[in-house]
Amino acid sequence: MNIPTSRTLKSAAILATAAGLMALGAGAASAHVSVDPASTSAGGFSQLTFKVPNESETAKTTKLVVTLPTGTPFTSVSVKPIDGWTAKVTEAKLPAPVTVNGATITKAASSVSWTADKAHELGQHEYQTFSISVGRLPAAGTTVALPAAQTYSDGTVVNWNEPEATGQAEPKHPVPAFVTTAAADEHSHGESAGPASPHTKTADTTAADATSPDTTAASATTPVAAAPDNTFGIAGLGAGLLGLAAGTAALIRTRTPRKN
Repeated sequence: MNIPTSRTLKSAAILATAAGLMALGAGAASAHVSVDPASTSAGGFSQLTFKVPNESETAKTTKLVVTLPTGTPFTSVSVKPIDGWTAKVTEAKLPAPVTVNGATITKAASSVSWTADKAHELGQHEYQTFSISVGRLPAAGTTVALPAAQTYSDGTVVNWNEPEATGQAEPKHPVPAFVTTAAADEHSHGESAGPASPHTKTADTTAADATSPDTTAASATTPVAAAPDNTFGIAGLGAGLLGLAAGTAALIRTRTPRKN
């Protein structure tokens, strides 16, 4: 028995649309440079893990530079080593002195950069995670924005520095950011400020007053998987699954023999 051509084409179109939506959803969920804090407790230390995907089809990612806040500077920054990448912490004088934990800070880490050797550059459909341990985090409710510049082998630089606004569409290159929360209870199991590993590069700030023991760098020893969620990606994936189910049902109906 012949299957009507129009119904067959309709079923094929539904399946193709569903597959496209699923691909769109999956891509949107992982396309941005993002940051995942291990802790957001004000006054504490946290490991920040940046997930960096390579988005170019023709070039490789060769370098990442993350700019650190100067209005609410970190008193200590430690870098977790990565094979094939050279890390560097850059310090700079602050625009104005800032008091952190009783100490007046005049100089702080202003950026962290990672540069790949030739064999470890990120190619198509690859990503890398970069981790730093920072502290102390600013007061609860503070948005900590960490602009990132991603450099490609063809000389292109993508700046992830666009702030997101409530009620507006997500920008093309959103800035990696997180919001601090209330200070953790002293008996909680939040990340502690342990001694820095001998294999970890550390940049401690200088202070006009005596530096408090509490400004010791935190140890970045626990790897944290960065898997940022994306509202549009989830919505696209859900729509794709629904479309795929509808298309499959339609295709089955077209193949069911009609009874005379």
